[in-house]
Amino acid sequence: MQMINSLKALLNKTLITASLIALATTTSAASLDKIIAIVNDEVILESDFKNSLKRAVNQIKRQRAKVPSPQVLQSQVMEQMITRTIMLKMASDQGIKVTDRQLNTTISQIAKNNGMSLAKFRKAIIAQGQDYIATREKIRTDLLIRKLQEGNISQRIQISDREIQNFLRSQASKNNAEVLISDILITIKNPITPKNIKEAKTKANDLYEKLIAGAKFSDIAISNSSANTALNGGDMGWRKISELPASLVDAISPLSSGQFSKPTRTPTGYHMLLLRETRNGIKSLLIAKTKVRHILISPSEVTSATQAKRTAAQLYQRLLKHKGNFAELAEEHSNDPGSSSQGGELGWTQSGQMVPEFEKIMNRTKIGDISLPFKSRFGWHILEVTDRKTENVSNLAQKNQARNVIGKRKFNEEKDNWLREIRANAYVEFK
Repeated sequence: MQMINSLKALLNKTLITASLIALATTTSAASLDKIIAIVNDEVILESDFKNSLKRAVNQIKRQRAKVPSPQVLQSQVMEQMITRTIMLKMASDQGIKVTDRQLNTTISQIAKNNGMSLAKFRKAIIAQGQDYIATREKIRTDLLIRKLQEGNISQRIQISDREIQNFLRSQASKNNAEVLISDILITIKNPITPKNIKEAKTKANDLYEKLIAGAKFSDIAISNSSANTALNGGDMGWRKISELPASLVDAISPLSSGQFSKPTRTPTGYHMLLLRETRNGIKSLLIAKTKVRHILISPSEVTSATQAKRTAAQLYQRLLKHKGNFAELAEEHSNDPGSSSQGGELGWTQSGQMVPEFEKIMNRTKIGDISLPFKSRFGWHILEVTDRKTENVSNLAQKNQARNVIGKRKFNEEKDNWLREIRANAYVEFK
């Protein structure tokens, strides 16, 4: 009987254990995150999608823009997540990484740009109801994507010498303006057929009429734009006019601040641009140069610091009384081996080439005047400014600047094409 009771107890225990395991398995399955989309070999989870929706709504509200219908918002957020998933996988496959040091430097710069210390920036993020660690990781992924785009899109850009020469001869190279603009892009569906072109143009014109009727630009961008700036209300930030595609420059040229352009056709679709502000951004290519010569008396094993100062003072007095020629005295007494044999001539100099003490006195000295003796880490100097001029930077520097401007312009044009290609080539399945 005791054995039977023991068997019954063991059986009951086993059944209870099995029930608990089954219950735990069911609960675990219920709590598992749901996959709502497959992008190539990656997945988009429902929880991540909901979090992205929440962030998008908060962002739109902070901009005081109108939150679009759930269907439109979900579509915009899903497309952004799909594109980001594709790019992050590409970055991983290509071995692109962002170190903690790079991330910290970027966050510090963001804080500085907003007039905050790192501690205040962190508090501001938390005060907005955002998780600071999650924000850090989002900035990291943004940096990864930027590195990926720079590496992949730059390879598609070719700049010829003729393009550089044409740019240097054009008005664009002389345009110092920067513009703060927002963009609405209505893309032309692939393949680019007359029907799809007409469909995109019709939609763009309809939206343009809504803007004329008083609709808010950011609201239209959030609900309709295909650009990756859509959820930011189309905000493109400050852009140099010289780096924008010619078609977009033509679109904003006649605009005043607060005005928007008619739909403008580009290879990817139709743009409407809102000009929010204009400023001068590129500094002049002209630089100031000073022609100067000097006498240097340096302390040494045989010349004490006091003797060096005394010698410099004596030479200064001789120069004032015209008892000595500057070049002759430099050749005879200067301890600067690079210039003494040239009569103390240093040639044409510009800001940053000389030690601060020398540059400060040089900038204060008039043409033809001789300075009082002054001290630097090299010893005691007497200098004479013989000429000044302002000139353009070298042709090489101008060409490098032109190449950079053209490269950024082409980058902006090619980026849309690249994004369309990687999206079109991706396998996407919705669950």
